Amino acid sequence: MAASFFKDAERREEFLGTYAPFYLVLLLAVWVACLLLGWGLVFYGLRDHLHPAGLHFSDTLYYAGASLLTIGYGDITATTVVARMLSLVCGASGLAVVAVVISFLFSIFGGFQTREQFVVTIGARAGVPPSGVGFLEMHAYSGLRSDLANVFREGQSWTATVMETHLAYPTLMYFRSSHDYQSWVATLGTLLDAAALVVTTIDREDLHNKENIGQASLMFEMGRHLVSDFASYFSFMENEEDGGPGIEHSEFLQAVERLQSAGYKTRDPDRAWNEFASLRSRYGRQLNALARWLEIPPVQWVGDRSLISAPH
Repeated sequence: MAASFFKDAERREEFLGTYAPFYLVLLLAVWVACLLLGWGLVFYGLRDHLHPAGLHFSDTLYYAGASLLTIGYGDITATTVVARMLSLVCGASGLAVVAVVISFLFSIFGGFQTREQFVVTIGARAGVPPSGVGFLEMHAYSGLRSDLANVFREGQSWTATVMETHLAYPTLMYFRSSHDYQSWVATLGTLLDAAALVVTTIDREDLHNKENIGQASLMFEMGRHLVSDFASYFSFMENEEDGGPGIEHSEFLQAVERLQSAGYKTRDPDRAWNEFASLRSRYGRQLNALARWLEIPPVQWVGDRSLISAPH
């Protein structure tokens, strides 16, 4: 990618932040240009049906543009039924393009806004950069352990929305968050890691709300479904060879110590590690590949974690 030429992280983020809007505008411009070229060729083939006679391709291209944009200057006119009907169809296609572009842009930016609202919410609940461990710590220190189920439920709805909008409008994949060290991929990783820790590592009697475990399990399945579908649809798994959990045993033990310091009771670390590693192996490799593919800012267990000097 061109972003690899930028060694400075801030300049690289600025470049990647402009990529999606530029690509979207370029895509629409190419679409209109191809439509204009096509109609220009049609009218060039029907140049004998237009007045004045002896028109060149540049003239028919101009006439196609005037018809497509419904300007209709009148310096070139259709003289036969066929040419007049095609001129009307050309004008109608121009109006259709405007209508489609407006609805497309509203859908794109509506999906982006919905996605980013939840990203900011999780950033407040999990720290910046966010992490699954930080998410659970924050809720413990704030006395909100019983509220985990509600957040996981909201996360399921958000995940389903991201899945539908990003598969329908793949351009949304490349729109980056305007907030430093935050991204929708990091938010997804935060929810998945937190859900996996709740299911495998935290003592069930310590959650104060049995619904937390059920909602965490549903969040895990929904998030795993998303990364699996994206890996298949966008084909970004070719260079990933590690099929393990994506973290070291020592990193997991450090996470357990942080959870215990926050006041959680945890299960036996060795047994919990085996179960956690098994769950994370179902999404960790794909999530990491997605993070590398999109060049997201690093988070605790996702992306280039060597760039994070200390946990937040």
